[in-house]
Amino acid sequence: MGLRERKKAKTMTAIQMHAMRLFREQGYKATTVEQIADAAEISPSTFFRYFATKEDVVITDNYDPLLITAFENQPPHLSPLQAIRGAMISEVAGTPEDELEMARERNQLIMMVPELRAAMLNNLTQMMQLIAEMVAKRIGSKPDDIAVRTFAGAIIGVNISVMLYCADHPDANFATVLDAALTKLEDGLPL
Repeated sequence: MGLRERKKAKTMTAIQMHAMRLFREQGYKATTVEQIADAAEISPSTFFRYFATKEDVVITDNYDPLLITAFENQPPHLSPLQAIRGAMISEVAGTPEDELEMARERNQLIMMVPELRAAMLNNLTQMMQLIAEMVAKRIGSKPDDIAVRTFAGAIIGVNISVMLYCADHPDANFATVLDAALTKLEDGLPL
């Protein structure tokens, strides 16, 4: 990452950290974009250069490029499910503890606030498309193939179940729960 990208990522993280602090102190609905911008020592217009809406300050992360790289680096002999599992687990395992704590807090907020859950649906739909594109490229198919889309949808379903579980069990280790859930999927979902 170049200097400009690092500075942008640092500013984005600072805005999110101040926003999460304000949400803890005042509640999500009572916190305004102006208050977040003031706490982060930026203007509201700068806030909107980083986040289109207040919901986006909670929903947005920088993990997609990392997931793509981790997926592409998985050994070619792995099945698509094994490769996506390896990529997701390696990315969560490689995330610093302070970032994981912020992700846990964001996840709990998303599950508690209806507006954030709705915004997250759009984010998950985009992630489903990203997974479909990665898998299609790996297997020589098309992202709109129904089998590829179904596979990507199953992965998103696992993510939703893990997010809900971890929101209800804040002490749960996200990587461990995600790994167990993806293993269940790989085993054919025995109950």
